[in-house]
Amino acid sequence: MKKFSFDEISFRKYSQNSEDGILLFIFSVIGTTDKICVEICASDGIQCNTANLIINHGWNGLLFDGDRDLINKGQKFYSTHPDTFTYPPRLVQAWITKDNINNLISENGVNGSIDLLSIDIDGVDYWVWDAINAISPRVVVAEVQCIWGAERSVTVPYKDDFRAEYINGFGVYSGASLPAFIKLANKKGYRLIGVERYGFNAFFMRDDVGNDVFPEVDVLECVNIPFVKWAQKELLPQVKDKLWQEV
Repeated sequence: MKKFSFDEISFRKYSQNSEDGILLFIFSVIGTTDKICVEICASDGIQCNTANLIINHGWNGLLFDGDRDLINKGQKFYSTHPDTFTYPPRLVQAWITKDNINNLISENGVNGSIDLLSIDIDGVDYWVWDAINAISPRVVVAEVQCIWGAERSVTVPYKDDFRAEYINGFGVYSGASLPAFIKLANKKGYRLIGVERYGFNAFFMRDDVGNDVFPEVDVLECVNIPFVKWAQKELLPQVKDKLWQEV
C-alpha cells in the first residue's frame, strides 16, 4: 500500500496553512458524495479550510462564526464573487456550544452523511465534536493543541463561554491535545490520517471510507515536526499548570 505524504501535496490558497492542498488531495483520491462542507468558526469564511473547495470546486458550504461583522464581511464577499454569487454558501452568526450545535446544523438544512466537517473554535473544540450527531462527515479536520505533542490526552474543561488565552499570537490555552482527539475520533468511528506541516490541524477519516488508500497513522509520526518540538519547549511550560482535563 502506498503511503501518501501530505507534505508532497500541501498548498495554501484560502486556508491558514497548507490545508487547501491536503483537502483537495484527499477528495481527489476518495471522491465526493455530495460536496457539502460544514465549518465551525470559519471567521469571515474567506480564510478558512473550506473556502477553496467552495470557490474553486463547486462545494456547498454551511459556515458558522460568532462575530457578526466577520459574517457580514463573508456574506458580501461570496454574494459578489463571480464563482459563488449565483449560489453562495450559507454563513451563520452563532456562538457555538455543545448544546446548540446539532440544532444549528439541522436548522440550516444539513443532516446525515456529508463529505467534510472542519472545526477550529480556539476553545472547546473537543467537546463540540463529541456532541455532534446531526451529521456524519466522511472527513473531519480539527485544530489540535499541538503543544502537548503525544504526551497527554487532555482538553480544556467545558464552558459555554470559554475564551482562549493567547501567547505571542498562539491560542495555547484552548482546545485539546492530539491524543485526546485521536481517542474521541476512534470512539466516533474515525482514524487519524495525518496532520498539516506545522501540526496545527489533524485530519480524520471515517472508518468506512478510504481504508485502502489512507491507513491510520501513528501519533508519533504527527508530532515529530520542528514546530511541535519548539512549541513543547517554548509554549507548553507557560500553560502546563493551568486547568486541563484528562480524557
